[in-house]
Amino acid sequence: MPELVYFAGVSLDGYIAGPAGETDFFPLGPDFVEWLGTEYPETLPAHAHPHFGIAPGTPNRHFGSVIMGRATYEPGLAAGFPSPYPHLAQYVVSTTLTTPPAPDVRVLTDPEALVRELKAEAERDIWLAGGGRLAASLTDEIDTLVIKRYPVLAGAGIPLFAGEFRPTLWTPVRRRAFENGTQVSTFRRAG
Repeated sequence: MPELVYFAGVSLDGYIAGPAGETDFFPLGPDFVEWLGTEYPETLPAHAHPHFGIAPGTPNRHFGSVIMGRATYEPGLAAGFPSPYPHLAQYVVSTTLTTPPAPDVRVLTDPEALVRELKAEAERDIWLAGGGRLAASLTDEIDTLVIKRYPVLAGAGIPLFAGEFRPTLWTPVRRRAFENGTQVSTFRRAG
């Protein structure tokens, strides 16, 4: 059965973006960029593929679909990319965005129902791209965390999980370090 995987980048102090949604402060070392383009090419928007050396038609390695909140989706839309991941089934969770900006983007309001539907029907894992409120609302549905921890403090911003206090145990299964101090850690739900 496919899993819901929260694959997200975070600062040392737990923020996935700055207060205004900034992510350009995350330091991307060359060995990390190479690893990301090779190991998780589908997590990079299609318009960025040439910059990461991803050849046209490169197959997805892990995911067949992406679920993101409106704030995660909006920067690509504002930059003129209404379908940032055409190589994935794209879902945007929003109560304010009512019309899909592209034919291959589905807008919905019930992420839990979507996740259950995808887990029952999808062939590949489901990428939860963010944001923090969406991730918190789907905590019970998340099977795996893949956390890219960058060696930078943000001080404020959008937290990895923005919800109620609910301690949930996870078991570390893999960790990889990169030259600039970035670490990618994979966790499975404990128990």
